[in-house]
Amino acid sequence: MSQHSVHDSSHTLRREFSLWTSFAFAFAFISPIVALYGIFGLAYSISGPSFWWNFLIVFIGQLLVALVFAELVSVWPIEGSVYQWSARLMGQGFGWLAGWFYMWTLVVAMATVAIGAGGFVARAMGIDATGVAFSFAGVTVTDQILIGLVILAVGTIANVTGRSVIKILIVGSIIAEVIGSLGLGILLLVNHRNNPVSVLTEGFSTDGYLSFSGPFLATMAFVGFSFVGFESAGSIAEEVRHPRINVPKAVIFSISFVALVVIFTALAIILAIPPEIAANSSDPVYDTLRALLGTGVAKFAEVLFAIGFLASFLALQTSASRIIWAFARDNALPAHKSLSKLSKSQKQPVNALLLATTIGAIMMVLSQVTPNFYTLMINFTTGGFYLAFLFPLIGAVVVRRRGKWTPGPFNYGRFSSAISGIALIWATFMFLNISWPRAVFEQRYLDWSVWIAATGLLVVGLAIHATARGRITLVDVDAMDHDD
Repeated sequence: MSQHSVHDSSHTLRREFSLWTSFAFAFAFISPIVALYGIFGLAYSISGPSFWWNFLIVFIGQLLVALVFAELVSVWPIEGSVYQWSARLMGQGFGWLAGWFYMWTLVVAMATVAIGAGGFVARAMGIDATGVAFSFAGVTVTDQILIGLVILAVGTIANVTGRSVIKILIVGSIIAEVIGSLGLGILLLVNHRNNPVSVLTEGFSTDGYLSFSGPFLATMAFVGFSFVGFESAGSIAEEVRHPRINVPKAVIFSISFVALVVIFTALAIILAIPPEIAANSSDPVYDTLRALLGTGVAKFAEVLFAIGFLASFLALQTSASRIIWAFARDNALPAHKSLSKLSKSQKQPVNALLLATTIGAIMMVLSQVTPNFYTLMINFTTGGFYLAFLFPLIGAVVVRRRGKWTPGPFNYGRFSSAISGIALIWATFMFLNISWPRAVFEQRYLDWSVWIAATGLLVVGLAIHATARGRITLVDVDAMDHDD
């Protein structure tokens, strides 16, 4: 497998991020606000209060995946993360497919989070469409899309402006996340308990509740989206100082801290929800805050929620541009010469960023004009992450079994093999659970969304890879070490 050096100013990123920044980046990508409030209403309506246990289960499983990825990024601290690790573990073609699925997952997730952010921004601004047949939290889909497109444009400007702007926005978002999640959680838990802790076990004795087609595992599929994004610290590894040590820590710290915030805040909300809201509300979080804390606090929470979604969007947009750029630098995409260029002043992958933004904008418009397209996007997003994760996990297990694994400075010694094996089992189970064609939608094909999207991307991807494989040359990671 050939490699090429990156000691060329046109292909060398600046190391302007620290351990704290890389942690903050991954934290914002996962975002406790997006992780919790993005799925809470739907999960609660399906499984009731007992869906809370899914946060604990999914966190433990994803922590194992994060531990594996922390080892991998310690060996290969390269922009492109999942793509780069998979290619070096199992070969260029294997890695290309991993990166292809991961790239599209990031772009689709970027568009869906921008639309979600549009809903929160609109409501925080007082835009209300109560009574409209098709709306999100009282906001029309058209308003969401228009605001989402503005968010897409503003995020692009922020990214192009430079890493200092990204750092400021990301750190600001963490403050909003802590206030919006931990602060409100403490307030509810201390002053507004309406339910006993025993509500967390309601439903477990119901026939079929824990079956593969039952509500508990169905909500686990939604909760799966709550703990992806920790790997994004590896997406900016070449921009982090001392990445072989700092990035692995950022990967593990980010998912652990987010999990603590989400698990605590979800518990506080569940124990606070008044019975009448639990029975009738389509947005139990907002309605609970408004009923217990007043409209003013609820509106303030909406602003914090909007900030959380905006920060997550910015991290997604940054990650998507980095993997496109990493692909292009290895000559692995059409128009690779243009897409691999960096801006002269800030050393930012502007063309890759513009491509990600353009595709995202097209998807957002299609979600407005094409029936069920937004549903397809949401369904694929979570499954796409777990599908992409399977590639480096499979590679890690195979290479270790062959006795060819050489650990980096961050490793777990003799426990590494066991951790890798269990993480692979977990990720496989989660992918199957997420993609399982449960009869949820009236249009049966939507139940097969993940498989349909993955198959389509596979066919297109194989065709593109066939035209590019002869010129693909992986970047030489050892040539980067002098930049640490």
